[in-house]
Amino acid sequence: MSDGSKIEWTDATWSPTTGCDRISDGCDHCYALTLAGRLKAMGQPKYQRDGDPRTSGPGFGVTVHPDTVNLPLRWRKPRRVFVNAMSDLFHAEVPEPWLAEIFAVMAAARRHTFQVLTKRHARMRSLLNRPSFPDQIRERAAGKGMDPADWAWPVPNVWLGVSVEDQKWAGIRIPALIQTPAAIRFLSCEPLLGPVGLFGHPDQGCEEAGPGISHYGYSMPVDYGTGTEWDCEHQHGIDWVIAGGESGPGARPVHPEWVRSLRDQCSAAEVPFFFKQWGAWRPLAGNECAQAGDEWPAGTHDAMCRRVGKKAAGRELDGRTWDEFPHPAAAGAPLRSQP
Repeated sequence: MSDGSKIEWTDATWSPTTGCDRISDGCDHCYALTLAGRLKAMGQPKYQRDGDPRTSGPGFGVTVHPDTVNLPLRWRKPRRVFVNAMSDLFHAEVPEPWLAEIFAVMAAARRHTFQVLTKRHARMRSLLNRPSFPDQIRERAAGKGMDPADWAWPVPNVWLGVSVEDQKWAGIRIPALIQTPAAIRFLSCEPLLGPVGLFGHPDQGCEEAGPGISHYGYSMPVDYGTGTEWDCEHQHGIDWVIAGGESGPGARPVHPEWVRSLRDQCSAAEVPFFFKQWGAWRPLAGNECAQAGDEWPAGTHDAMCRRVGKKAAGRELDGRTWDEFPHPAAAGAPLRSQP
């Protein structure tokens, strides 16, 4: 973990759990898996448990780290914190009491905004909709100094997101996210491996909830423990979309039209859009490709890509950067200015 991060959409990382297992195509070139192997070779004590070689690797076995769980409580300056950058918080091997402990720290550290990203959508939805789980969190957070008057569910400074690398996983993970209580819901379309359609027509039942509530039928009623059949206050859709290409060895190129489509869908739905990077491949105009050498045909006659590396590829889309953020539902880290 680090009080500071090179990840463009966060300020710091915090990994009270490390290790994971491959679960979908978006995991194929996982930076955390590669880094864990290096850290093990360097003798880092937190990366000495190996994972299953079929789905994980050296130093990447799921491990909890009690000595780091309270770290954000010691950070005085408000910041955005990416939770479990070296793991998946909702992995089946992460014990439920440990998840409650992590959520309690986030609830007690209200000055920070916590960004939780998972591919384990089903466990997230099941656990956070269980009435007993918020009670576990509230009791533990009180022991960490949380003022009982600050308690709210969903925890207002916790953003929940799912990884969506293609349309298949959009259709599976987005509905689960919509059915999960969260102050802010977001998508990470990175690595983007194909075109993804997100938004559709307004939902029948909570039209007053505002822009971005409808997602090809993804919005649906959820009982947040209030006893109500339909909770319009929390029945919103996706609040933020991140997109990016893949970097590192074996990186797969991203078609520029896939990125533009996400940006345009977000603009139409009034949802903030953040373009993180092109990755290892930079899009080229068609007339450049004849001499590009290491081109990749992107499916059209006027767009191809060349492998130039992440730094050279940059993160501009159509002549500008896209660094939009959602407006949080409650106090958290101050947001960077939107363009």
